[in-house]
Formats: sequence, structure tokens, C-alpha cells
Amino acid sequence: MRGKRILLGVWVLAAVFFGMHSIGVAGGVVTGNPAPDFTLKDTQGKTHSLEGVKGKFVVLEWTNYDCPFVKKYYGSGRMQELQKTCTGRGVIWFLICSSAPGKQGNYPPETWNKMAAEKGAVPTAILPDPDGRVGRAYGAKATPHMFVINPDGILVYQGAIDSIPSTDPADIPKAENYVEAALFEAMNGRPVSKPSTQAYGCSVKY
Repeated sequence: MRGKRILLGVWVLAAVFFGMHSIGVAGGVVTGNPAPDFTLKDTQGKTHSLEGVKGKFVVLEWTNYDCPFVKKYYGSGRMQELQKTCTGRGVIWFLICSSAPGKQGNYPPETWNKMAAEKGAVPTAILPDPDGRVGRAYGAKATPHMFVINPDGILVYQGAIDSIPSTDPADIPKAENYVEAALFEAMNGRPVSKPSTQAYGCSVKY
């Protein structure tokens, strides 16, 4: 019994150390309800709001480029591919970072722009959220944590990017991509078959 308790303690400490965090549907917004409106300035100095893009599908991607779970998707080029495919179909893709000043993942606008260019990232806009106001409104607790909003402003998906919670890029082709599936179903007038999943990744550094 003592051995089991020690192993459990080691596992918990490891999870905290690596910043891994997994959540269910609990958070700031309920799937099927209107998504909270927000206004944020992007890294180019332009202001964006959710209300301002009503009438279009929107993907919100909570990110932290220093997180190994995020590196899995960007290092493989899969996130950039998704961004390019989606924005090419008229989807608005907002990349949001809620890391607080002094915390991992918080960078000045010029650094964000440089890193995004180096990675070949093509979101509609990069939106720093340093006070965490928007992140908390959505209950974003992991990076990556994904949200899909339909043209009526209704949240139709929230949770993980895919079905295999790992940092190994080799798992990407084997996983079901929940964001891609949700968009395909919603854009074709079908109900989203998996509207909520458990987000996995590093904790958002509020």
C-alpha cells in the first residue's frame, strides 16, 4: 500500500512539473450556448472582437509556443496546415495566449510575430490576453485548448485538439482531430457528434 502511495505521489508531482492539465466540460462556457464576446488587440495593433466576425465560423486556439504539447503540433506542421485549410475556407482562426507577464509563453508583440513567421503559422490574428480575462471567460485551462463557434455565435465544440493526449508527433496521424471533425460537420449542416472532449496539454499560465 505504501508503495502505491509513493507511486501516486510521484505521478502527481510529474504532472505538475511538466505542466500537464486535463479538463472536461467544466469551465466558463457551456457547449450549445452563445460564446462570450470579447475584444482584444492583436500583435499588429488591430482590434478584434467576436461580435465583429459574427456570420463566420470561428476557431479559438489557446496556445503557448513553449509547451511541448503545442510544439508537437507546430513542429510537425500540422497546426499550420489546419490554419491554412480553415482560413482558406473562410474560417476565422484566432490564436490566443493568456500567459501573464513574467510567465512562460508571454512575449511582446514583435516576438510573437517573429516566432509565428518562423513557424509558418497563419492564424487570422494572434491575440495576447495577458490579464487572462478572455481565457477565464472561456474556462481555457490547457494549451492547446480549442473552441469552435458557428456563424450564429454558438459554441459548437470545446476541448482537445485530438484524441491522443501525448507530445509525440508520430501520434498525430493516428489520432482523430476533433476540431477538423467539428468544423466539417457544422459547416455541412450536421450536428457535431463530439461537442465536448477533455482538453489536454500544459496548464494556461495565468
